[in-house]
Amino acid sequence: MAILINNLEHSGARAICGRYDNRPDALLEILRETQEAERYLNNEALVTIAGALNISRADIHGVVSFYPDYQREAPAGHVVKICMAEACQAVGCEALAAEAEAKFGAKIDGVKSSDGQIGLEAVYCLGNCALGPSVMIDGVLYGRVTPDRLHALLRERSAGEV
Repeated sequence: MAILINNLEHSGARAICGRYDNRPDALLEILRETQEAERYLNNEALVTIAGALNISRADIHGVVSFYPDYQREAPAGHVVKICMAEACQAVGCEALAAEAEAKFGAKIDGVKSSDGQIGLEAVYCLGNCALGPSVMIDGVLYGRVTPDRLHALLRERSAGEV
């Protein structure tokens, strides 16, 4: 029974591998698509990919651990990336980050909020330097973000308004 459940759980990763003809040279694309489909790369998906591509799990682990965009844990409901580059530092990103940590009970690049809905990440340039401090929430870029505006943006996103 457990084997059948495992096969059903990972048919998505298996199908993605099949679209690339199970070619090991397509590993990066397969990992990216699998992560997009599942929001992160769980162990079962990685085992499925390793088997389909006939490569070792150690090889896959090496690739996944090398690239920081591959996620091994389920992400928070909303991922907030706060630019910490010099231009944003000059206009208050450090205070914004500190207030976000205090408000949401999350830590930059660490602990999610207690309800798992907010995750904070430091990034070093969102390419929006003239409008700092800048943040990216769930892939959407915002400029001139104050703590109050950040809270409002997250409330809107949670309500599905943005």
